[in-house]
Amino acid sequence: MDDCKMDALEIARRVLRIEADAVLALIDRLDSNFARAVDLVFNAKGRVVITGMGKSGLVGKKISATLASTGTPAFFLHPAEASHGDLGMVTAQDVVIAISSSGETNELTDLIPFLKRFSVTIISMTGNPDSTLAKTSNAHLDISVKEEACPLGITPTASTTATLAMGDALAVALLVRRGFRQEDFATLHPGGSLGKKLFVRVKDLMHVGGALPVTPAGTPVMDAVMEISSKRLGITVVTGAGQKMLGIITDGDVRRGIQKYGKDFFEMKAEEVMTKSPRTICEDELAATALSQMQKHSITSLVVPDSEGVVTGIIHLHDILKEGIV
Repeated sequence: MDDCKMDALEIARRVLRIEADAVLALIDRLDSNFARAVDLVFNAKGRVVITGMGKSGLVGKKISATLASTGTPAFFLHPAEASHGDLGMVTAQDVVIAISSSGETNELTDLIPFLKRFSVTIISMTGNPDSTLAKTSNAHLDISVKEEACPLGITPTASTTATLAMGDALAVALLVRRGFRQEDFATLHPGGSLGKKLFVRVKDLMHVGGALPVTPAGTPVMDAVMEISSKRLGITVVTGAGQKMLGIITDGDVRRGIQKYGKDFFEMKAEEVMTKSPRTICEDELAATALSQMQKHSITSLVVPDSEGVVTGIIHLHDILKEGIV
């Protein structure tokens, strides 16, 4: 390996060590201020307003997004815009989390008189416990670092990583405090795979009506094969009086029947070759549950009967996978 590549690797390792050490150092500095910050946010009747300039602001946007997605309503407020009208977004019931490495960022300290005037709760995240911002806060979270990963010591690197980690610690502590569940997370992420796993049900994906392959019991096997072929689900449900399910015939059953009976197979009736007591599932079950059953029994479809045994639909593996439920 040439010297340039080796230097790049060594630089990367140094950066990661410094940033990892910066995060680990936060553990010993956690104190009653962190617990107070959790209490202040948890008991707030309004929202959490995150504010910060530059890199602190970018990290603040991520923290606000994490809080919002885990049950704590939050948004980011640019401090420069705040002084030009956007302070109208802030109410006395809100909690402001102000992020500044120095604790002396002008755009943030300029907001203090307004916030104090309207008794807005302030939580500061700074690297200087003796700073103006820290001293005027209701709770202060120390995010100071021993050194930046930047060799010049001026580019926010370890400090922004530490800030992000402290924000995650706050969000997760609140998540647990609120008893936030997987279902709650899915509610806020309806477009994600988790949301689909917890909300999409069998009845949302199953084939019904004219798309449902059904073969009456006395029908010749040849007609059952045509039904399987035309509906393209690899299966047909064999039904009796009132559309009640008696069994199923799959394309696998057809192949095995031909091997066993030869051409005589096509002279048989559907009920003679069907598989009795097939796997079924209720229409109100989660599609993810249907997928689990298919995987467990190595099958690709489940029949959906109602409480009387009448066939109402079929759910197929491909429909579940197409929906992104994995």
